[in-house]
Amino acid sequence: MSVAKRPLFDPPIVRRAIGDAFRKLGPRHMVRNPVMFVVLVGSIATTLVLILDLVTGRGEIGFTLHLDLWLWFTVLFANFAEAMAEGRGKAQADSLRASRTQTQARRLKDPKARQNPELVAAPDLRKGDFVLCTPGDVIPGDGEVVTGVASVDESAITGESAPVIREAGGDRSAVTW
Repeated sequence: MSVAKRPLFDPPIVRRAIGDAFRKLGPRHMVRNPVMFVVLVGSIATTLVLILDLVTGRGEIGFTLHLDLWLWFTVLFANFAEAMAEGRGKAQADSLRASRTQTQARRLKDPKARQNPELVAAPDLRKGDFVLCTPGDVIPGDGEVVTGVASVDESAITGESAPVIREAGGDRSAVTW
């Protein structure tokens, strides 16, 4: 299965992640991650101390400002990284869904005589259909190898880095798409 690779900083994902980084500052979201929630509370407290130092003219304004900036950077960067991961995951799922509807399958009317397969859309396949796959084909759905041996790239589903060998019969015949 060939899934389109996206650059690490894909502009649409980055734009959305920047907005999400600020939206995730809400206490309901931040309380789910106790460490970052404590950093957020520290950021707010340090900001209040900075404002107090600016108003009264006392304290180490430079130090407090640097500390405040680093704390806010930490919180926003953590939210940005989380939003980027979510965005990339959603984009991957959308890509898989799109490829599922665009994939064509060669359905066999008679599995013993592999001639004259009909071309159908992958979503039109039903349980019990036999499909002819040749090298380089995208597997149109979950199934089982009935005849032959295949090297199948299931990385988009399983995360395995290398193709797996699937052969007819036995416990190694299942193909996941």
